[in-house]
Amino acid sequence: MQLTAEQQAIIATSGNCKINAVAGSGKTSTLLQYAATRPGGARILYLAFNRTVREEAIRRFTTAGLSQVRIETAHSLAYRHVVPQYGYQVRAKGYLTREIAELLGLSVAGEKHGAYILANHIGKFVSLFCNSSAEKVTELDYTETVRDEKARGFVRTHYEQIVQGTRMLLGKMDKGQIECTHDFYLKKFQLLAPQLPFDYILFDEGQDASPAMLNVFLRQPAIKVIVGDTHQQIYGWRHAVNALESVPFPALPLSASFRFGPAIARLATQVLQWKGHLGDQPLIDIKGKGSPSEDQSTATIARSNLGLLLAAIRYITDNRQVQRIYFEGNINSYTYADDGASLYDVWYLCNGDTGKVRDPLLRSLGGETELEEYIEKTEDAQLGTLLDIVREYGNEIFDLLRRLKTLHIGDDRRHEAEMIFSTVHRSKGMEYGTVHLASDFLSESRLERLLATKKEELATPRLNEEINLLYVALTRARRLLYMPEALLPKDHRPSVEIRVVRALPEVQEAAESPGGSRDKRGSSGTRAARERTKTPFQEIRRAHKNAYEAWSAESDAELRQLFHRGVPLSELAGHFGRNKGAILARLRKLGCFGES
Repeated sequence: MQLTAEQQAIIATSGNCKINAVAGSGKTSTLLQYAATRPGGARILYLAFNRTVREEAIRRFTTAGLSQVRIETAHSLAYRHVVPQYGYQVRAKGYLTREIAELLGLSVAGEKHGAYILANHIGKFVSLFCNSSAEKVTELDYTETVRDEKARGFVRTHYEQIVQGTRMLLGKMDKGQIECTHDFYLKKFQLLAPQLPFDYILFDEGQDASPAMLNVFLRQPAIKVIVGDTHQQIYGWRHAVNALESVPFPALPLSASFRFGPAIARLATQVLQWKGHLGDQPLIDIKGKGSPSEDQSTATIARSNLGLLLAAIRYITDNRQVQRIYFEGNINSYTYADDGASLYDVWYLCNGDTGKVRDPLLRSLGGETELEEYIEKTEDAQLGTLLDIVREYGNEIFDLLRRLKTLHIGDDRRHEAEMIFSTVHRSKGMEYGTVHLASDFLSESRLERLLATKKEELATPRLNEEINLLYVALTRARRLLYMPEALLPKDHRPSVEIRVVRALPEVQEAAESPGGSRDKRGSSGTRAARERTKTPFQEIRRAHKNAYEAWSAESDAELRQLFHRGVPLSELAGHFGRNKGAILARLRKLGCFGES
C-alpha cells in the first residue's frame, strides 16, 4: 500500500506514542504496517475494542502474514489470565436489579420499592468500581455520578447501604459463591497487576479506554502505542476515559480520511468546531481523500433507541413497498431494557393489565405513576425510553413491532437490506454508502440555548460527547449523507454529497438535556423528555383534542390525501389533533398502511 507521510512517521517511531486518527483514516492498516516493520521475533499484542473488531483484525493480520501478532480484546486477555486460575463461572450478562435484591436480601423501610431502587444503585456502583482504576470501593464517591435530584436524594440517604451492598456483591463473586460478570474479572485482572510478555502493545480505540484496562496498559514495560480519535469518545456513560488526552506520550496524527471526500470532511470539521462554544477552539484538520465509492448500502443512524424506532416506523409507513430491513444488533435488542423489561411489559403496565407483565420488577409496580417514580429515583434511561414509546404510540405498538420484525432479515442477508437501522454506538467502526441521520442529535442552536441556561448539570464533558455522537454518525457515510436541516452548522456550504432534509419534529431531542442518563445503546431517558410526554392513558384526551372524536368522510379523505403526499406522521398527528398511534390505526383502517 502507498503510505502517507503521516503513516510513515508513525512506522518510523521507536518509542511510546499516541496516534490521533480521524474517522476512516486507516488506523488498522497503519498498525498492521507498524507491526510488519518491527524486528524479527518481536512479541506484539494488539488490543482491539470489541469482538467484531478483533475478528476482523485477526483476518487482516493473518492475511498479511503476521499471524505471530497476538490479537485480543481487554476482556479476552483478562479472561485467560483470571477465570481458569480462580475457577470462576462467568455470566453472559450482568445481574438484574431484582436478582441483586434477592441475592443480598435487601430491604428499605418506609420506601416503596426501596429494595429494587437500592439494588439498582448497587449494580451501578459495582460497574463504576470494576471499570475504574481504584483498588478499593471506598476510594470512589458514587454520589458524584448521580445527576437526577430525586435519585441523588435517595443515594445520599442510603449511601452506607449502597456501599455495603456493593462490597457484598463483589465479595460473593470473588469467593465463587455466585457467577462473576465480565467487568468483574477485568477488574480482578487489573488488581493482580500482571506483567505481560510482550515487546510491543498496540491499544486501539484509546479514546474510550476503561480506566482499569488503561491502568494495566500503562504499567507494562513494553513499547506502547495507543491509537484512537479524541473526537470519537462516546462511552463516557460507561466510565470510559479519553486516554489520548491523558497519556503523556508523544502525539502523532492521522488526519486524512480515505472513507469520504472533501464535503463530508468539511462538514465533520464544522461540527467539531462547535466545541469552541465549550471553551478553547479545537485545532482540527480533516482531509477527505476518499475516492468515489460503489458501496450501495444505506443506513439510518439515530442517537437514541427511541429516535431509531421512530425513524424505522416512519420509514415503513412512508415506504409501503419495502420488503427487507435490518437492525444492527438485531431488532429485539431495541425493545428490551438490560434489566429484562420489554416494551410489551411497559405497555401492559400502563394499561393496568399487570397480570400479563412478565418482568417481576415491573409487575411489582402499581402502574404508570409508580414506574415513573422508579425511573426518576434510579435514572433508568432504558425504561424511560420504553415508556416514551408506549405513550407515543399506544395500542399501535404491537402491530408496528410485528411489521418491523416481519420485514427484518437475518445477519446472513444483511447485504440485501433496503435500509439498515442503527444507533451511533452500534454503528461505531461501521461504514455505509449512504447515511440518513435521524433528528435526535444535538444541534448548534440547541447547544447555544443550553449553555445560556448555565445549569450546573450541563457539564462540558457531556456536551462534548453529544457533539462527538453527531460527528461519529455523519462520518459513517462513504458516498452520500442525508442531514436534517436543523443539524447543519451555520456556516455549511451546499454540496452534492450532502443532501439537506427537513428535520422531523416527531423525534424527541434526546440532547435537550445532555446531562441526563443514557444507556449503552444511546437511549434517552431524561426527566425533561418524560415531562413533555407525561400523558397517562386516561388523560390522552387532554393532550390530543380530537382523540376520541369520530372520523368523518371529509377527514378520512384529507388524511388519505396528505398521507399519499408524503406528509410526515408527526405533522399528520398535529394537524388532526390526535396521537401518532391513532393516526396509524386510521391509516390501517383505510387500507393505506399495513392490513386493513
